[in-house]
Amino acid sequence: MVVNRPEKRPEFNPMKHIFSLTIFCCFFSTGSIAQENGSPIQIGIHHTFTSAVLNEDQTLQIYTPEGYESSEEQYPVLYILDGQWHFLSGVSIQKALRTPGAIPEMIIVGINTGHPSREDWFYDKPDEFTSFLVDEVLHYIDSNYRTSKERIIFGWEAAAYCLSELMFKKSEIFDGIIISDGGYASEELVKEFNSKKDIYLFMANSRKDIYYIGSTDAFQEVLTNINPKNLIWEYQLFNDEVHETLAHLALYKGLKFYYHNYDSPVFESVQQFEDLGGMEYLNTYFKERAKRFGGDGRIDNGTKDALIWLAWNRDNFEYFHLFMTEFEDVLATTRYASAYWQNRFGQFYLKHEDFPNAIKYFEAGLTQYPGSNLEQDMQQGLAVAKRNSN
Repeated sequence: MVVNRPEKRPEFNPMKHIFSLTIFCCFFSTGSIAQENGSPIQIGIHHTFTSAVLNEDQTLQIYTPEGYESSEEQYPVLYILDGQWHFLSGVSIQKALRTPGAIPEMIIVGINTGHPSREDWFYDKPDEFTSFLVDEVLHYIDSNYRTSKERIIFGWEAAAYCLSELMFKKSEIFDGIIISDGGYASEELVKEFNSKKDIYLFMANSRKDIYYIGSTDAFQEVLTNINPKNLIWEYQLFNDEVHETLAHLALYKGLKFYYHNYDSPVFESVQQFEDLGGMEYLNTYFKERAKRFGGDGRIDNGTKDALIWLAWNRDNFEYFHLFMTEFEDVLATTRYASAYWQNRFGQFYLKHEDFPNAIKYFEAGLTQYPGSNLEQDMQQGLAVAKRNSN
């Protein structure tokens, strides 16, 4: 398949060059408030240098997570091409997701580009740009920052085409690739993919992006037909967006795709839990998560709590009892050390006529938390449960 690329749109050598370091900041000003109390909000730093490969001055924008200086932790790195436009999107996503949580804390590196160099690098000189990226930028970041060697990279429009080929030519460099509004790799190149580890690719576009949607569709077709081993990819359309507005959303969705099993799973219903495979699915999820991100592979307490609450909230006694039995260990944690929870469990068991368990929780609440404001409720519940258990 031949894909026509859309028409172009309107020395980094640490041993030889000294970086000039300037504070990169973003600040808002509002009338007299800014004049009286204004101070910059520091986002990261600028590194300006001369690239030996590209033979011109380049600028990196680098953000490190809060607490970086006082910790010894190693961090994954998110590289953002066209950093002059999209670097702050990476930082804001990192902040908005309250990391660590949905995604881990990351070092974020924006690589600034500009016309006409941008089109020359991404379209006409991808090999030179790849050398600059790998031999200079990645080398510097890994040498000067505490990185975990886990790397994700984002590219929009022209950069998406460059990354599409890069991931197949040098599959060992990045663990995740996010591309938006463009991208394509030939069948021959895709067939050469031979990564020994899982590589994640997220592609985003919009039917309104009439200049670039054709190549992204064609790329998806190539991937579907060849289905390269160890490449995990997803293609999503966001047809409410246009060419200029999709990048931020694509970066957010791409990070969520790459880190799809970083956070604890959340279920909207007991039926969804059941449809996904129930306890077998849950155990597999945490084992797979441990392989990628570390941990002991056991179901965490937050998930246990959420499932107990879900079954109670949906009045599903079958699964409530299942979770209370399967997750008996979590019931001994401080979260449930109160008359409130003992009464709640007792009342739910009483409602569903499981009188032995109702008695168990009412008696625990009365014995362990005498004089609570729920004492009368528990005494009444206990009396009803005992009367009906005979």
